Amino acid sequence: MMISARAALTGSYDYGEVARSILIAIAASYAALDLAGRVTAARGRARALWLAGGAIAMGIGIWAMHFKGMLAFRLPIAIAYHWPTVLLSLVVAALASAVALYVVSRPKMGRVQVFTGSLVMGGGIAALHYLNMSAMRLAAVCRFDLRIVILSVVLAIVFSLAALILAFDLREVTKGTALRRIGSAVVMGAAISAMHYTGMAAASFVSTAVPPDLSHAVSVSPLANNGLAIVTFLVLSAAIVTSSVDRQAEAAVRRLNEELEQRVVERTRQLEAANQELRREIADRQRVEDALRRSEDYLRLVIDTIPQQIWSGPPDGSLDFCNAQWRSYMGLTQEELQGEGWQSMLHPEDKERVLKAWRESVLNGTPYEQEERHRGADGQYRWFLARGVPLRDSTGRIVRWYGTNTDIEDRKRAEQSLHEAQAELAHVTRAVAMGELVASIAHEVNQPLTAVVTTSNFALRQLASGTPNLQELQEAMKEIVEDATRVSAVISQVRALLLKKGAPDRVELNINDLIQEVTVLLRNEAALSRVQVRLDLAADLPLILGDRVQLQQVLINLAMNGIDAMRTVNDRPRKLEIKSEKHADGVLIQVQDSGIGLDPERADRIFEPFFTTKPQGIGMGLSISRSIIESHGGRLRTVSRSQGAIFQFILPAIGNSASENSAA
Repeated sequence: MMISARAALTGSYDYGEVARSILIAIAASYAALDLAGRVTAARGRARALWLAGGAIAMGIGIWAMHFKGMLAFRLPIAIAYHWPTVLLSLVVAALASAVALYVVSRPKMGRVQVFTGSLVMGGGIAALHYLNMSAMRLAAVCRFDLRIVILSVVLAIVFSLAALILAFDLREVTKGTALRRIGSAVVMGAAISAMHYTGMAAASFVSTAVPPDLSHAVSVSPLANNGLAIVTFLVLSAAIVTSSVDRQAEAAVRRLNEELEQRVVERTRQLEAANQELRREIADRQRVEDALRRSEDYLRLVIDTIPQQIWSGPPDGSLDFCNAQWRSYMGLTQEELQGEGWQSMLHPEDKERVLKAWRESVLNGTPYEQEERHRGADGQYRWFLARGVPLRDSTGRIVRWYGTNTDIEDRKRAEQSLHEAQAELAHVTRAVAMGELVASIAHEVNQPLTAVVTTSNFALRQLASGTPNLQELQEAMKEIVEDATRVSAVISQVRALLLKKGAPDRVELNINDLIQEVTVLLRNEAALSRVQVRLDLAADLPLILGDRVQLQQVLINLAMNGIDAMRTVNDRPRKLEIKSEKHADGVLIQVQDSGIGLDPERADRIFEPFFTTKPQGIGMGLSISRSIIESHGGRLRTVSRSQGAIFQFILPAIGNSASENSAA
């Protein structure tokens, strides 16, 4: 379950564990009452041993009760325990128990001794409780209500005072009955438990995003939890049984002590083996954690140093991470970029388009790709290619978005420079071509025109002489006609030259092969303009009779017009589709683009010579293309559509051409 940071955590109790902790407290209290009598009765070294053993057994009982009470507490997050602190709390419990046993085992217990003992024992129990609380390792902050804390400490002292009085009253000398000792143990156990759960009530937990420090921390499994209770009961039972047997007979005590010592040795070996296994597991876990930490550090280093802006975010399309490259470029912190803060970097002219495309990708779960301008820390905008892809789980649900921003400013400038250079080259080429054309026309036309002028002047002089020579005038007029015919022939040759140099070379052609050849010729230009060329070619088309070069010229002209029309398109894919199919009159070829489309008011003029919508155009491409198609017996026209433009032409098949020629 995902828990948000700074959320208050509601705790609960496993009442079975609560009952077991109270039972342990009662058992520990009974053991304390029983052991107090043995310490009082013993002398010398035996007294010290009874005091130490009783302190350990009683300390383990009190500590186990408190720790079982801790384990009975449940939170909706994982809890681990810092085992050195837990061990320290056990030591404190044993010391407090030792003080209590020492006080009640004295011949007399005055007010100073009882109050001092209650303060030490109560303080020890309170310290034991809050040491166990401080051993908790979890992704939350623990807060305490000071009033309840003070109340728990006061209760610990008061209950300790009552316990000391009861223990002193029921020690060996007073020979209290077993029933009275059991009743007193129930009262003491309930009092100790009340102090513990009062202390627990003082604590409240608030979740945090900071992971806990799990060094030297262990999680207590159900098996270990049950084992703790079992071992505690064993220790307390052993203490009670030992005390009881000691009262019956010294010899039996020695035998039982030997058996207990043997058991302790065995338990020690088992605990040592368990400790060694635990140490190995801790070492293995530490190695795994170190390796994981090194891997995370390396991954973070790679993400931050790779020359790419990397970002990621939750399924709602917001941003919660960006690497150092992006933060450095923006000059903003991670917090400033989170959520929708990243949108402040977008160029005002791009913002609406970019956000619309991003929202569509988030809504539909489709990959995102846009060219955008991002503002840097210096206030300057640069072009970036932003890409984002969704990460899905096994059910197809989007888990996160991951993306990159690639700086394409230099590429954009290079493309602009290339387009400017191409435009300049085209202008120079047209100027040179027109210059050559004009020079050719002037050279070819100038000579017959000069002859026309010279002969015309001669005829005028003959007429002005008053006695013209009619035969010479007739010869002059014939020369003028011949020279004018020569001028007409030159013009016809120039017109033919505009279409194709040399005589037409008509051969059988497969139009699909021709289209594929043109596609190869156009692939570089299409790639530079980021145009996707798609072919939809019908199979088994009839052959046509045509001039390969002229038909290539037509297809190239139509395709280049489509590519030029899509250079400014940024809100949809740039696609150029060339299609061929059978037609009743022969073969139909269509060239379709996704550009800005044709202006309806100008659509009927685009085939006129010298009419153009391009700043660098001369308006001859479509006119020449129509002339070529018509010279092949076909027709070229446009097709209306809502977006982009479609040019299509029909070429007669060889059979149709033969029929038309025979009919003609």
